[in-house]
Amino acid sequence: MKVQHSFLLLLGFILFSCHAQTHDNYENVAPLDFAEKIKTTPNAQVIDVRSPEEYTSQHLDNAININWNGDDFVGKAGKLDKTKPVFVYCMVGGRSKKASDQLATMGFVKVYDLQGGIMKWNAAGLAKPSDKIIGMCSQEYGDLLKSDKKVLVNFYADWCEPCKKMTPYIKQMQTDLKGKVTIIRLNADENKTLISDLKLDGLPALLLYENATLKWKNVGFVSEEDLKKQLQ
Repeated sequence: MKVQHSFLLLLGFILFSCHAQTHDNYENVAPLDFAEKIKTTPNAQVIDVRSPEEYTSQHLDNAININWNGDDFVGKAGKLDKTKPVFVYCMVGGRSKKASDQLATMGFVKVYDLQGGIMKWNAAGLAKPSDKIIGMCSQEYGDLLKSDKKVLVNFYADWCEPCKKMTPYIKQMQTDLKGKVTIIRLNADENKTLISDLKLDGLPALLLYENATLKWKNVGFVSEEDLKKQLQ
């Protein structure tokens, strides 16, 4: 009976915690809907919660930069009009979710969080067209894949938490599998053209090729054990 009672208490605590993190004034919105809502909202308040460097490299029209990891996010965001909707985004959605939760708690009438961040925004074809090549071009990338061995390409970013968790064992695999699998790590922030050409909408991204043909693709965290199975 005590065990059952303890279980019910634990279940109730979990349900309460999950409910406590849900705000009626918060909404996670897909890129196309996000763009439409901004378009139809007069003088839309758009917040880019990334670092100033990320903001400079690309940001949505009329967005202001309030770095979630910077100093006094609450104070700076508090200067906005809480009676009007606010649109929030980051690179892949992690920071914007935390920032949106904070803004919802602060009492903003409606908080729209861009689902998947700038990466999904770009993958949806919403980025402004540009002829500027940032980082490696498609032809150079194709040359990397010309090998008689399997080629694994790992796109990562320094700010990406799952990327950080995977980095140690991917680097170790570069050594352990040398001669069997060529493992190439590319910084997504330094190779924006490739990210766009490959239509990658999240990080970390892993692409496995054989004879320059894509055989396996994974976006998001993958364990060391599962990755090794793919490389066998």
